[in-house]
Amino acid sequence: RCFKGSNHFLPQKNKIDFVVRQMMWLMDHIFKYTNFGIVSLIHGDFFIRQGKAHRDQQLVLLKEHLDKHYRSRDRKWIVLFPEGGFLRKRRETSQAFAKKNNLPFLTHVTLPRLGATQVILKSLVAQQENGIPAGGDAMVAESKSKGLQWVIDTTIAYPNAEPIDIQTWILGYRRPTVTHVHYRIFPIKDVPAEPEALTDWLYQRFIEKEDLLSHFYRTGAFPPLQGQAKAISREMTLSNLWLIVIQSLAFLSGIMWYCILQYFYHCLF
Repeated sequence: RCFKGSNHFLPQKNKIDFVVRQMMWLMDHIFKYTNFGIVSLIHGDFFIRQGKAHRDQQLVLLKEHLDKHYRSRDRKWIVLFPEGGFLRKRRETSQAFAKKNNLPFLTHVTLPRLGATQVILKSLVAQQENGIPAGGDAMVAESKSKGLQWVIDTTIAYPNAEPIDIQTWILGYRRPTVTHVHYRIFPIKDVPAEPEALTDWLYQRFIEKEDLLSHFYRTGAFPPLQGQAKAISREMTLSNLWLIVIQSLAFLSGIMWYCILQYFYHCLF
């Protein structure tokens, strides 16, 4: 899920660069130790540690990170994975939780977690009073330029329901595949702020994701919108040159980390 602040419309060729520069990612702490970990640290992204023992502390650290880096770096987008981990690792736990609490049994997704979403909404959305930002008209302009305005809910479908893993990203041993992305846009004002209502809202979105993915893996396409015969899609192909450059940088950074670790190993042993 991507939370989006306000910005101006740009020519197509400038959109990707603009978004990447003004985007903050929240990701599992394991990615800190991958090739692009140091790049993400410099970029100001946040690595969140999973597990009940770390949950409360991580949410405090997330709020501090947002307060310190989001607006000061002129960020306008923030990417969050509310399910809080890899599907293959969380599915069994999520299904057990659903059974215990009389919630839907999900196969293609897991039930989302509330914590990080709630921190983001409290930190980056202007508080509302009777439908307008607290503070009156003076706050309206600032909320439009600084606060979050939209939630872009993305659902990703992979061929044969086989997601791409970290090993594939780094080593590139899997054959090229077509990845399908379904997205919906919700105004931030339609997202409830109260914990119980927000939990229900998130659960409903992921139940809908389950239906979307079930339809995709049964038919090979996402379901069409009401009134459409089939879903309208747009193909996006990445530049081969861009992919070669990115993979080369990833390969070189891997060699760099290997040399660093080898140096310290020889120093210590």
